[in-house]
Amino acid sequence: MVTAYPLPEGFTELEVFAIGTALLVEALLGFCLNGLTIASFRKIKELRTPSNLLVLSIALADCGICINAFIAAFSSFLRYWPYGSDGCQIHGFQGFLTALASISSCAAVAWDRYHHYCTRSKMQWSTAVSMMVFSWLFAAFWSVMPLLGWGEYDYEPLRTCCTLDYSKGDRSYITFLFALSIFNFMIPGLIMLTAYQSIHQKFKKTGNYKFNTGLPLKTLVVCWGPYCLLCFYAAVENVTFISPKYRMIPAIIAKTVPTVDAFVYALGNENYRGGIWQFLTGQKIERAEVDNKTK
Repeated sequence: MVTAYPLPEGFTELEVFAIGTALLVEALLGFCLNGLTIASFRKIKELRTPSNLLVLSIALADCGICINAFIAAFSSFLRYWPYGSDGCQIHGFQGFLTALASISSCAAVAWDRYHHYCTRSKMQWSTAVSMMVFSWLFAAFWSVMPLLGWGEYDYEPLRTCCTLDYSKGDRSYITFLFALSIFNFMIPGLIMLTAYQSIHQKFKKTGNYKFNTGLPLKTLVVCWGPYCLLCFYAAVENVTFISPKYRMIPAIIAKTVPTVDAFVYALGNENYRGGIWQFLTGQKIERAEVDNKTK
């Protein structure tokens, strides 16, 4: 006989089901799209380039976000967190790690695109591997800090998933938040802004626009911005006065990142899109299309 757990405080039956369904759809769609990106990179030789390694890094991180969302969706349908306090810490760490690695990898792609289009320098494998490893190690450093006492992982308002605890607003949280935001949001955002502005100016001079230069930064701001604003608000005000259901909205928006990134960085990349098509249909891409890739 299945135990019926009580509804989380501040949520109706329909709201809990809606949140769980949204998380499940985001997880499945994002995982399928990014899984396709990873499989295509592995199977199609023409896609295995240093630049596309950074796209692969985004896809790997986004798959991790999808796994995190899937666990949260499953727990939402159960109405409770079934994995205990240790599981909460692992879930929070894993979600934070993959989210920060995704943001850092997006900045790395922007840096590569700037050099590809503005300085005409070709990325080497050693550089690409170093940037990918640095992105993940840097994300791991910041993700492990709450486990060591600087910041803290705890339950989301729905209490069926875990993330950085922003409800306390204590000194540990505030100092961690500001350091985290500078190194993992503002600096990557600045790199993307300057890189894509330079690329836009280059495209404007030639009249040949290879891709939408404003889309990557807009994606970063729209998907992660609401969550960042909530965390900053918690640093100056008692965030518990906001309804739990409204505090879950930024987290749900953030979980759309894997799907959006797949369209921006893989399916929105002419070269990578051709490789995915070859992987799915067996039709080979023309060599000229590979050599003149649109990133």
